[in-house]
Amino acid sequence: MSTTPGNDPQADAGTEDSPPAESFMSHLVELRQRVVRAAGSVLLVFVVLSPFMKQIFDAVSLPLMTALPVGTKLLATGVISPFMVPLKVTLFVAFLLALPYVLYQVWAFVAPGLYQHEKRLALPVLASSVGMFFLGMTYCYFVVFGFIFRFIAGFAPESVAVAPDIENYLSFVMGMFLAFGLTFEVPIVVVLLVRFGVATIDQLKQARPYVIVGAFVVAAVVTPPDVISQLLLAIPLCLLYELGLQIARFTGLSPSRAEADAQAAAEAAQSDAAGAGKES
Repeated sequence: MSTTPGNDPQADAGTEDSPPAESFMSHLVELRQRVVRAAGSVLLVFVVLSPFMKQIFDAVSLPLMTALPVGTKLLATGVISPFMVPLKVTLFVAFLLALPYVLYQVWAFVAPGLYQHEKRLALPVLASSVGMFFLGMTYCYFVVFGFIFRFIAGFAPESVAVAPDIENYLSFVMGMFLAFGLTFEVPIVVVLLVRFGVATIDQLKQARPYVIVGAFVVAAVVTPPDVISQLLLAIPLCLLYELGLQIARFTGLSPSRAEADAQAAAEAAQSDAAGAGKES
């Protein structure tokens, strides 16, 4: 007894299951390619920068060395610290320089699955997030470090030789860079909260007192225990919160969640109609 492919349920099930399986495998292959490209870009930039590891570390330590007395040098208490710490700094700088390309690979992987209105929002948010993070690190390096290190060096007794360990200095610098980089993301977070209907502008305005208190609490936890460094973090955080409110207000990014869902449903219906037209 012969059976046609259309009359065999198992054959039909296999035929129906194979496209999703093939699609899933193709996504995995593409993901692997994107990850390899992103990691390769960081490695390539690191290889280019590796001959300048000493100069890069000297540039990162410049704010501290400027605040310390002339002739002071940092200490390396570990056996391999003089090699490993500059290497870590160079790898960190290589990642920052390759970050736009890394994020492009992320965007290229997720963009095909987004609706058109999501693409219009995601790309500016991604680009502005990178720009604001770099801006926060720049502010920390050129403004905050100078105040902090001069303040700390000025309180050192005459009998104390201030010569920090390079590993401790690296940990401190990385933590401060991360703190100020994330702080400068506050306007984007505010805009997204309004854009997706999580909170209205009026609700966020009413939350100002809590934001101010939270800003000083975060500054007290993250920064050294001095008033100047805490103000240098808390005040920009409050100002950036206000900036996010103004951006959300003047750009009109305040549709309700129902409107966003309706727009997504309309785009999905158009996509299904286009697919049905191709099949017919």
